[in-house]
Amino acid sequence: MTLDDLRVFVAVCRAGSLSAVARDLACTQSAVSQHVKRLERETGVSLLERQPRGVVPTRAGRLLEAAASEGLTGLDAALRRLRELVDGENGSVRIATGATTVRHFMSGAIVAFRQRHPDVSLEFRTESSSRGCFDALADSELDLAWVTLGAPVRGIEQRAVTDLPWVLAMRSDDPLAARPSLDPGELQGLRLIRLPPNSTSAAHLAAACAESGVRLTFDTSVADWDTALLLAELGLGRAVVPALPGHAVPGGEGPLRLVPIRALRPLSVGWAVRRWDALTPLARAFADTVADSCRRRAQGRPAGECVDEHAGDG
Repeated sequence: MTLDDLRVFVAVCRAGSLSAVARDLACTQSAVSQHVKRLERETGVSLLERQPRGVVPTRAGRLLEAAASEGLTGLDAALRRLRELVDGENGSVRIATGATTVRHFMSGAIVAFRQRHPDVSLEFRTESSSRGCFDALADSELDLAWVTLGAPVRGIEQRAVTDLPWVLAMRSDDPLAARPSLDPGELQGLRLIRLPPNSTSAAHLAAACAESGVRLTFDTSVADWDTALLLAELGLGRAVVPALPGHAVPGGEGPLRLVPIRALRPLSVGWAVRRWDALTPLARAFADTVADSCRRRAQGRPAGECVDEHAGDG
């Protein structure tokens, strides 16, 4: 039994497919299968069950996957820390983000972190959804993922950083643009720009509206929040979106208006990690810097002010 055997087995359990892991590792499906078979010979039990659309771990397989995943996470963290002991501050922090995350939530924090750690490498990996961020975090050496918080994900810890209230975005000449706020019931019957249907934010919005007895109607669909805001600004529709940092609510200059929707449960965003206690000091410092920056922006204070990197754990 080798570490490679365990890594491949955990990857297969998460992907539910031998062929998918083979593609990711640029090897043959037979090579992936050999790793699993070697583990089965060592343990003396069947670890995977074949199904019409892939494989799933058996009861024994789930036990091994849970133990292997936890052990590999701790080992990876230890190896990273050993490298940092050798390299000093010349370490790295690897982050998975959505397409618009850096601009809206991290820009000031990145500047502040770079000023304190000029020799640390920041590596950003863009994913199209929170689900993609979770998968990337589980299957690689990424430290952190910025996500829309949702249902628990096995093997992942989520921690909220800030809550985003919902707003209705529209052109300044829209009849609703002068309103100081809206009630959820006033959304009923409006034709709206739809957030990505399979996204966590869309599911959260639907659930929040259902709590108020509201069912939304859509006639346009977009891939991200920024595109929804752009289409609303162009007068191509109205959009219910989270109030992103840096956007004035309500009113403001220019053609776009954002009117708060009262009584809708806000959207929580924040960090996801495999294990908080296994984060490297540099990764923890980066997570704390971003969290502090978000708090400062929510309080109307400069996001890029130098902050105490030990001011909390995000």
